[in-house]
Order: sequence, then structure tokens, then C-alpha cells
Amino acid sequence: MTKLKCTVAYDGSRFFGYQVQPGKRTVQREIETALARIHHGREIKITASGRTDRGVHAAGQVFHFESPLSIPPVNWTKALNSLLPDDIYICRTELVSPDFHARFDVKMKEYRYRLLTRPEPDLFRRFYTLHIKTPLDLQKMNEAAGSIVGTHDFSCFCAANTDVKDKVRTVYHLDVHQEGGDETIICIVGNGFLYQMVRIITGTLLAVGTHVLPPPALSEIIAGRDRQAAPKTAPACGLTLWQVTY
Repeated sequence: MTKLKCTVAYDGSRFFGYQVQPGKRTVQREIETALARIHHGREIKITASGRTDRGVHAAGQVFHFESPLSIPPVNWTKALNSLLPDDIYICRTELVSPDFHARFDVKMKEYRYRLLTRPEPDLFRRFYTLHIKTPLDLQKMNEAAGSIVGTHDFSCFCAANTDVKDKVRTVYHLDVHQEGGDETIICIVGNGFLYQMVRIITGTLLAVGTHVLPPPALSEIIAGRDRQAAPKTAPACGLTLWQVTY
């Protein structure tokens, strides 16, 4: 058996998330269906770096699979892309060692949340940005971001409906910057993220950026470890899994 690592991009707008769900269109289902066709009906399971929710996009999601076929990596990329729908694209395929694991070997993940910051909405970007009508105070948002960087128990930034016990994670980098005139990007890099963590952080930074919450409050919210103390979760549409580092 040969083990292969794929980097995949997808538009999450028409998916019910990454992970297979009965009767639902998912990214994993589409890729495994394509692999089954290449293997003449044989089921081939893929393992990703992690799951993404309904409506969340990816520019650099990673998964691995094993195959008995001897196909060069570049041809795997071509074969999969010829069978996948137009909202999934295999960026590259690599041969990896038998002990490689797409989930357990992750060193860092980078997410980007995109905000459309202007008075009027843009119908053509509504699935890829969150529209914010009022100006944002980026200086205050970056000040608050400093409290999030580091190793913390991030219970306050984790959705309540999770069974994860250990909520300690490390955020290496978090910044907020303007891009392209009318878009603001929240960029966050960490060793791992809890369920809806990036979206809750985004909602919290938006509260700071609109002067609902003062930057010093972030330290108190994190120390309190109470999800109810943090503002509401931002919608999925603006979120992209940007890259995974091994």
C-alpha cells in the first residue's frame, strides 16, 4: 500500500461541512466517491487534518489515504480533479512515509476570517465574507488580539456542545489588517483549535472593534473560562482554513 498526502481547496458554500453525514453533501463524501471510482468501486477512506463546519471554506486542507495502485503523484492530482465537482480542487499530491498522519502530525494551522467593511453589501461576496456596515477600530482589535496570543485554556472560546476535555491550546500569531480597500482580514495561527474557536474569537474581536467591549476585557474573559462571557459566534461564511503545517 502507498500512502499519499493531498492538499485540497474547496468552496464550502454548498456543503454540509467536511465530514461525512448520512444523506448530506460533504467534502469527504465527494472525495471518497472519486477515489472509489479510480479503484473500481473499492472503498478508500481519507483522513483529514480536521473537520470544517457547514459553510466554511478551505484553501489548504490536507488529507491522506492509502492505495494499492502505483500512480505518480501528479497523475493522482489529475485523476481526482477530473472526477471531483467544480467546488473542490486538489492542489497537489505527495508520496509520504507509512507513518505520516494528516491529523496527528499537524504542527500549526492558519485560519483567515474575511470581513467586508463598507456600508453596502456585495451580493457576489456574501458567501465568502461577513458584511460589517460600521467602521472597525483595527488598533483596538489588535490590542485585544495580544491577550489571545499564547498558551491558554480556551474554554471561553469553545462551543458548549463539545466533548473535548483538554481545552488548552497555543495561539502563535493573531493580527487584524485591512486588505483590498474594503476587506479586513483576521489571521490566526495556532497548534490546534477547539470547536468554533476561530469564529467565537472573531465575534469577540468584532465586539472590540465596534467599541462594545474594551480590549482589557479579553484577559478577564479568557481567565474566566466561561463561554457565556464571550460574545456570539461569527457566521461560517467568512472563514477559510488557509494552510496546515507539518
